[in-house]
Amino acid sequence: MDWLPLLSTLTGAAIGIVATLIADRNRWKREDAKEAFRLRLDVYTQYTTIVKALGETLRGLAEREHPSDDERAHALREAFRESGIAIASERMWLVAPQPVVNASNSVFRCLRSIRDGYIDGTAVSSPEDRARWEARGKAAAKMRKLMREDLGVGPLVERHSPFLND
Repeated sequence: MDWLPLLSTLTGAAIGIVATLIADRNRWKREDAKEAFRLRLDVYTQYTTIVKALGETLRGLAEREHPSDDERAHALREAFRESGIAIASERMWLVAPQPVVNASNSVFRCLRSIRDGYIDGTAVSSPEDRARWEARGKAAAKMRKLMREDLGVGPLVERHSPFLND
């Protein structure tokens, strides 16, 4: 019996199977990387949107008249809690690299400082308030820069807002 045709057929089949397995694994890796990218994009978008909306809400509540200081404090704390920033922050901890997590924590602390300042009676647009907002603006800019780097998106060449720290 001539074994050469049988061996060459088996060898060809083995090579075909291995090549198919390698191609499937590479395809799976690409799909996994795409899904991880989409997840980080979703988490980053959610977090930056909440940061923006929460800032506007805090400022609006601080400018509004309240029956008492306790009512004002309650409204500010409740707005912070209801914004969803704590949940968004937890999602960030799960999917973002450490530099992005650190930067998002800085933004979170800045917003909490703004909230606490308003609770303590800091007037909107006072020098102390402007300093807190400037710190938030710098922290948010750093966070967005790191997010863009993580996503492989180049740096922005112009700002979307005329305000320095928006």
